[in-house]
Amino acid sequence: MHKKRVFSGVQPTGNLHLGNYLGAIKNFVDLQNKFECIYCIVDLHAITNRQNPEELKSNILETAASFIASGLNPEKNIIFNQASVAAHSELAWIFNCVARIGWMNRMTQFKEKAGANKENASVGLLVYPNLMAADILLYKATHVPVGEDQKQHLELTRDIAKKFNNDFNCENYFPIVEPLIPKEISRVMSLRDGKKKMSKSEDSDQSRINLKDDKDLINQKIKKAKTDDASIPSELDGLKNRYEATNLVSIYASVNNIKVEKVLKEFGGKNFSTFKSKLAESIIEKICPIGQEIKKLLKDEKHLRVILEKGSKNADLIAKNNLKEIYKVIGLTKFS
Repeated sequence: MHKKRVFSGVQPTGNLHLGNYLGAIKNFVDLQNKFECIYCIVDLHAITNRQNPEELKSNILETAASFIASGLNPEKNIIFNQASVAAHSELAWIFNCVARIGWMNRMTQFKEKAGANKENASVGLLVYPNLMAADILLYKATHVPVGEDQKQHLELTRDIAKKFNNDFNCENYFPIVEPLIPKEISRVMSLRDGKKKMSKSEDSDQSRINLKDDKDLINQKIKKAKTDDASIPSELDGLKNRYEATNLVSIYASVNNIKVEKVLKEFGGKNFSTFKSKLAESIIEKICPIGQEIKKLLKDEKHLRVILEKGSKNADLIAKNNLKEIYKVIGLTKFS
């Protein structure tokens, strides 16, 4: 039996937003009370697209600050950046040799990110699911919190684990990792387009609530958030094909830890101006303290670096021990 261990990673894109918090970080905070948790800032994943080096360094620290400000305890969890532990890259190469090209070609996220110009995409973008599998299996994690858009990559991780165990006749060496998908949390969509996921890459800052936004900015963004002309329905069926309405109602439910049905019961028949006021209040109450703490932490970069260095050492200890076993299993030897 493998020890129950959670692993998850977040790319250091900087300026994390409400979608990152509700879709991932809020769940990380809950999980730290139930599992041994390892949370990684996956900077190697970030460079599958070209990054400004100085911005990347800054974003790594800001992501760490966002983790801690949101409630992740660095004394209880291992928090580190991926590039500090070389074993991630070493195991990724081994998995490049275990995984099949056909598996990579089926990854829908590569098709979406590469678009029509896939011949000009980096090789890293194509094979980064193997690095993601290495991130998880390097620590023999048993559970991974994922959103709907990451389920295919987790399935690939399971396939790689099974194939490795079978190819090298080491049954159950790698655990067959289980997804942790919060039942009540839906994808947080753009405030400008309810069919698009909330994203930093969208041009308009009005499309998202950033974790560092202040009270006035949050009020203004929610007030201007796109809706339709109809009132809020009292039943779930009334949200069908109303993407912006569904998004705002879902955000309110997630921020307040209640079911969508309860939101509709409370606000059914009311107009969106009334609802938006309450939604802004809820977001401000939850997000503004986090934003203030992020800004405070970023003023003490030395403290953040100490946390990441400690986390990296703890992660590296586990990773090196496991990688040594993996090398032995496949017949590789280090003579130094």
